Amino acid sequence: MILRCFRLAVQLASVFHLSFFLSVISLCWATDDKLVIISPHWEGIEEEFTRGFKTWYQSRTGRQVELEWLDQGGTSSDMRFIEAEFRRLPDSINIDLLFGGGIDAFIKLAEKGLLESYELPEEQLKQIPKDMYGIPVFDSQHRWYGAALSSFGIMHNEVLRSRLKLPIVNQWKDLTNPKLIGRVGGADPRESGSAHMIYEIILQGYGWEEGFSILTQLGANVRGFSAGSNAIPKDVVAGQVIYGMAIDFYAYGAIAQQDDPNKIQYALPPDATVISPDSIAILKGAPNREVAEKFVTYVLSKEAQKLWLLRDSDPEGPKRKGGLNRASVLPGLYDELGDRSVVDNPFKSDLSPIQYDPVKGGSRAKVLNDLMGTLLIDRHKELVKTWRTIHKSKNPVKREKAIAILRELPLTETEAMSLEDQFSDPVLRNRKLKEWSEFAGDKYKRARSALK
Repeated sequence: MILRCFRLAVQLASVFHLSFFLSVISLCWATDDKLVIISPHWEGIEEEFTRGFKTWYQSRTGRQVELEWLDQGGTSSDMRFIEAEFRRLPDSINIDLLFGGGIDAFIKLAEKGLLESYELPEEQLKQIPKDMYGIPVFDSQHRWYGAALSSFGIMHNEVLRSRLKLPIVNQWKDLTNPKLIGRVGGADPRESGSAHMIYEIILQGYGWEEGFSILTQLGANVRGFSAGSNAIPKDVVAGQVIYGMAIDFYAYGAIAQQDDPNKIQYALPPDATVISPDSIAILKGAPNREVAEKFVTYVLSKEAQKLWLLRDSDPEGPKRKGGLNRASVLPGLYDELGDRSVVDNPFKSDLSPIQYDPVKGGSRAKVLNDLMGTLLIDRHKELVKTWRTIHKSKNPVKREKAIAILRELPLTETEAMSLEDQFSDPVLRNRKLKEWSEFAGDKYKRARSALK
């Protein structure tokens, strides 16, 4: 096509001015079609799906396509950006797709009418289960689809754990052991969607009060809350921390890069396990709607789903060194690939995941992130100081009294759910953040005073 266009430009050059000839040439080299995607995915996923989609698209349409990837710094930041842009531009924000992030975010966008419905071809749709362990894999109105499956667990550096004679950790609750102060890696849920999901899973597994007690004590053991979850596996490998809360593919990717396969280990905590879709959706007013539909179709195809599962040495696998190490949403693909898959079949897992409620998770996401931020992260030094002081005390009665104070919360679960919609009001939100911060400071002082 480019050659035909060039020949036409040469013919026209004999008639028109040189500037016209150059304009035609620039159009010859212009890409036929375009797609704008906002995504928290790391560059390896962007590279693989760009490469794969370009080939897939050209083979089916005879046209070229250019993909532009945007990222505001993680799922939470992407969500804030999307919602803010739609308040400014209600009909279209000139972005076609959101690719990546847990279903809480997608359910929320769907409820606000910010996602377009697109039903996959029937033959393709019937290969995807409607739900998994009670969690929907795609929206009943086809406004979003799970593009991959994610699990969340604890990775640890076994070499250093053994050398330092630190305890074996299997459950989320095990991370509250005071022997682990400064040894745990965690991320800020205000910046990381996968971190938010881990904390929400703990809350749903244990309930609001007990769950937040675990998060508080666990948070006191965290060395420092990173902005992104991708930093945690690196810290575990480097020995900056011994244990890390991580999404599965970060852990598997770190394990795959080790010469010693036993150095880094990863487990799904049986006390609160969730296997959740990592999703994709077409945004309202997508300027390149037809191309966006084709991208969704491609992402859910066997060809693309193999990119998650296969090694970088496999002819049908990714080219990125180390692979992508994600679980596919197509149950039949695991049997088809057999030992070629680097990921175990989650549809045949012997785990008993909790009955995660994505509606509940989505209905308090902002409040939870800000609550954790003000209580545990912004005042992290005070929290750690209080935690250390508690466990230096030789008086068990005073210790229990101080821990009881540490468990206190400024609001109930019901109040948290009712606040979510009101947090779009910056005045109210800032007032609450100030109240919670003062509550945290006072709580930590009272907890330390209880030990005297």
